[in-house]
This record gives sequence, C-alpha cells and structure tokens, in this order.
Amino acid sequence: MTDQPGPRRELERIRESAGPGAAHSRIALGSGPLPDRLRAAILALASARGEDSSTCPSDAARALTDEWRPLLPRARELARELARAGEVRLTQRGRSLDPDEEWAGPIRIRLPERAHG
Repeated sequence: MTDQPGPRRELERIRESAGPGAAHSRIALGSGPLPDRLRAAILALASARGEDSSTCPSDAARALTDEWRPLLPRARELARELARAGEVRLTQRGRSLDPDEEWAGPIRIRLPERAHG
C-alpha cells in the first residue's frame, strides 16, 4: 500500500476490504486502458463512500496519476456517461444535474438514489 494519503490510498483500502467497490478498485489499480481504469475509479470511490457521501471527478483522476489535471475533462465526461446509464448521480451545490444539460463548475458524483419501500 502507498504511504501517501488521498484517493490512491483510498482505492487500495477499497481493494483490500473486498467490500463495495472492491472489484472496480482492482480494475482502477490495474494496467488496463486508462479510460477503463478512470471509469472504474469513479465507480469504486462512489460505491465505497455510499449513498450518504460523494466523490469528485478529480479524486478518480488523482487516484491514478500524479499528473491528474489532464485527466479531469475525461473524468467529468465519464461521470456524465455513468449518470446517463443510471450508475451514478451528479450533483452541484446539493441539486441533481441532468447529464444531458450543459453545466460548469465543480460537480459531485454520488450513488443513484434507491427506492425505499
């Protein structure tokens, strides 16, 4: 495990826990294509943080490389794609975002709301 705190260490803990997001964290920390790893990092972080918390696209990018800023636009686009597929929900300042609308500024990635009943 890395000695540095942050998203990479969080992915390593998720992988070792074998709990929510573990399978995705194994992909994210693997050697596959970068877009697949970035997508998996988003899903691993969102799954592990649960319904009551969120993650940022930059967390997923920072988990994969120290040179994360160039990955941020791709992470945001992958989050949009995952939201369209219903795998995550995007929020900004506490309100849900439509993945097909234009938006700017910081966003958060959350698990989709589940029907309770």
